Amino acid sequence: MIQDELTHSSRETRQDTRGRALTYLSIGLVVVLVVAIIYFIAARGVATFTTNHVTLSEFFGINWQPTATDSNGRPEVGALPMMVTSFSVTILAALVATPFALSVAMFMTDIAERRGAKLLQAVIELLVGIPSVVYGFIGLAVVVPFLRRLAGGTGFGILAGTIVLCVMVLPTVTSLAAASIRAVPLSLRQASYAMGATRWQTLRKVVLRAATPGIITAIILGMARAFGEALAVQMVIGNTTVLPRGLFTPTSTLTSTLTTEMGNTVPGTLQNNVLWSLALILLAMSLVFNLLVRLVGRKGALPS
Repeated sequence: MIQDELTHSSRETRQDTRGRALTYLSIGLVVVLVVAIIYFIAARGVATFTTNHVTLSEFFGINWQPTATDSNGRPEVGALPMMVTSFSVTILAALVATPFALSVAMFMTDIAERRGAKLLQAVIELLVGIPSVVYGFIGLAVVVPFLRRLAGGTGFGILAGTIVLCVMVLPTVTSLAAASIRAVPLSLRQASYAMGATRWQTLRKVVLRAATPGIITAIILGMARAFGEALAVQMVIGNTTVLPRGLFTPTSTLTSTLTTEMGNTVPGTLQNNVLWSLALILLAMSLVFNLLVRLVGRKGALPS
């Protein structure tokens, strides 16, 4: 019997060792993959400055014509218009979507009955599953003509991109905000009601304040989704690489410029390297968004 127990224990030990080795191998592969992607994009993006000798002032200029040169013979690779547009549509989409997302999240968690909450959850999940190209087609067929009739011009521009992105990030912010509100301890709600507060006062002054770190995290993740969106924005933004002068100015984002021009360049040329530099900016912003999420989560965790 002792021999059987030792054999059984030895078998479990070998299984545990194999499982641990497989886990470490998977973690190592993920780490290597992430490092390889960062190195590949960084190496290609930095080539604009090391190989093609483009200065930072030229890269952050306002004229984008990589195939042409200015009067001094310097390339016109100014990425500032795309950067300004990307940040503009991202921030505006977050500002517009956040009030709607918080309202829906509070209704789902503290106001609606269980059946109504399930129905709203199904609608949100449906919005998440809709492909980006469908949002783009709807924006092209509905939003752009509406803005054209409303304000004249072509209808393309920052406002059209903001509306499309607002709808796209709404389910992300709503789901994460609802999860944060549900995580608020029931004792806080009960204490507020015991003090004579109404439901709205409890939601506004107790629940939302306690869930603020999670809500901020939801907003940041929504902004990350909006900043990296390419196809839907490309269909409604206008794809004109000029510095925007208003909400109705046809312009271009970093992602739309990449998807439009990357297939028409030759690897190793200035036109190709500068597009990799735009991809490096997108990668850097993705890392910044992730760091912000970790920072907010670490500082705002509720005590257990």
